[in-house]
Amino acid sequence: MMTVRDKTAIRFTCEQEMVREEREPGTPPCREPHYPCRVGIYGWRKRCLYFLVLLLMIILVVNLALTIWILKVMHFTIDGMGHLRITDSGLRLEGDSEFLHPLYAKEIRSRLDSALLVQSARNVTVNARDEEGRVAGQLVVGSQAVEARGKRFEVNSNNDRLLFSADESEVVVGADRLRVLGAEGAIFEHSVQTPQIRAEPFKHLRLESPTRSLLMDAPRGIAIEADAGDVSVSCRLGLLLEAREGAITLDAENVRMPSLPRGARDKPGPTQGLMEVCVCPSGRLYLAEAGQGCLAFSSACE
Repeated sequence: MMTVRDKTAIRFTCEQEMVREEREPGTPPCREPHYPCRVGIYGWRKRCLYFLVLLLMIILVVNLALTIWILKVMHFTIDGMGHLRITDSGLRLEGDSEFLHPLYAKEIRSRLDSALLVQSARNVTVNARDEEGRVAGQLVVGSQAVEARGKRFEVNSNNDRLLFSADESEVVVGADRLRVLGAEGAIFEHSVQTPQIRAEPFKHLRLESPTRSLLMDAPRGIAIEADAGDVSVSCRLGLLLEAREGAITLDAENVRMPSLPRGARDKPGPTQGLMEVCVCPSGRLYLAEAGQGCLAFSSACE
């Protein structure tokens, strides 16, 4: 067995031979004896490598277990995930579903045997956007009110008949009958244009303006009819019936004016309680005893 001293001597001899070879070319070089070398990782490096491999295996097993647990909890199948099913016509959700972010869909519909319920803790907002991304129509269902924003609002029947429409210029009611169930009726702050105003059967029709005047105007006449009752017109100050072209006709079996004033009696005579209607120059009517004559300067005309 060769010692360290022998190895040092051989190395020293080789160095001398190398120097001599440089000085004298052609001399064979000195070679050290061949010793086998161990190849590999030993010591603390080997332990660190084994620890790293073990740690990677633990992480791999934990990830695999978590993946299997998530698949089991979320009910992942070939058709979908949980209550979500992927069909040929789109996505199908069964049961209650919660959306925490905006939902973009072309069509949302329920099953044939159930209703579609959209519920929110606050407001439910449905937006329709144009090609530039701006909101063109909006429907907000809140706890205080239901608001609809858009250029035009329409309500149609099943046979595509217009029932109600509203825009900035007008509001159209397309139904055959507009029914107001309020105790005070319908209140209009401005003019109303309609071809007919009719009360329900066995109900009274009343047109009233408590603090202002009531004006009815028509280019071709106004017809007030009561087939099974009376027509009553009352006012506080004055009632004006004016016909610019034509006449005012009172067509009835009896025309009564119970509150006409009576003129002064100029001379006594048997009148038998008969009275006649007289007209003052101002147009005022008064009663005078028959046979006395209508006086233009009667006291009733003052």
